[in-house]
Amino acid sequence: MTQNGFHVAVVGATGAVGQQMLKTLEERNFPIAKLSLLASSRSAGKTAVYNGEEVIIQEALPEAFEGVDIALFSAGGSISKALAPEAVKRGAVVIDNTSAYRMDENVPLVVPEVNEEDIRNHNGIIANPNCSTIQMVVALKPLHEKYGLNKVIVSTYQAVSGAGAKAIEELKSQSQAILDGKEFTPEILPCASDEKHYQIAFNAVPQIDKFQENGYTFEEMKMINETKKIMHMPQLEVAATCVRLPVETGHSESVYVELGENVSSLEEIKDLMTSSEGITLQDDPQNQIYPMPAHCVGKNDVFVGRIRRDLDRNNAFHLWIVSDNLLKGAAWNSVQIAESLIKLELLN
Repeated sequence: MTQNGFHVAVVGATGAVGQQMLKTLEERNFPIAKLSLLASSRSAGKTAVYNGEEVIIQEALPEAFEGVDIALFSAGGSISKALAPEAVKRGAVVIDNTSAYRMDENVPLVVPEVNEEDIRNHNGIIANPNCSTIQMVVALKPLHEKYGLNKVIVSTYQAVSGAGAKAIEELKSQSQAILDGKEFTPEILPCASDEKHYQIAFNAVPQIDKFQENGYTFEEMKMINETKKIMHMPQLEVAATCVRLPVETGHSESVYVELGENVSSLEEIKDLMTSSEGITLQDDPQNQIYPMPAHCVGKNDVFVGRIRRDLDRNNAFHLWIVSDNLLKGAAWNSVQIAESLIKLELLN
């Protein structure tokens, strides 16, 4: 660190999340003395704009991390596995937005509104959770603190931007082809590395990432395992079903929660959400006010609504949770972690 701020590196600077990271750093007026933008050799030499100035993109190589204080990674798990240790070796704290280190017992998995203090236990790498996990645990945290938490069942309705820029283009091109009555060949979704690809336009695909031997997808297992780790509740009962919808940005979730005790009134839950950090309550069903992905894009908060008591269990509730998966689900949470490092005085 210098008197003017920190040397920050963004790895994967040309990707959708990398671009959001730059925008978020700028909007937060993050104390940057020097900015390094790193990407693949294909992008080296190109430029990106930060604070009105063009910054040349460098190839992401080990030596590029010399002197870096904070490295924000969002370039894929294999890149993080290869280069995060190199960055740490050179003195940087890595905030990794891939799944490479999330379940590593030596790496804290952090959502600042939920478990900020876990950052103190880092050994150079801090993992950013899965986008769909982040927005759910932000809403679960106040419920757990006040009433206890026994069980969570979540169904997600996830935007195609979670699968990258090519998935966005596929949604748009398929939609146009269908409207024009033209044929098309799906190539990206539900999982780019699978043999079969399906139409996403005007469709719902109940697969995100690869299926595991237990019948759950990797995305679903990420939500299950990450929630337990972040909440420090290894025995918590969690089940997930993850579905991809033809929405460009903004993940939605239907969440059923069983609390540790009964709650006297619905207003009590709503008041709790209203007073909790990082949550915006939108819950007025009589006036058709509830969260929707089209209205959450570009906003940092997690939006909660349609809160209602389960009809059969007094200690159970249903919630509808929506958030911008590129912001709170990725870039904003990463920058929040960086801000927490400064607040907790964990940077040299």
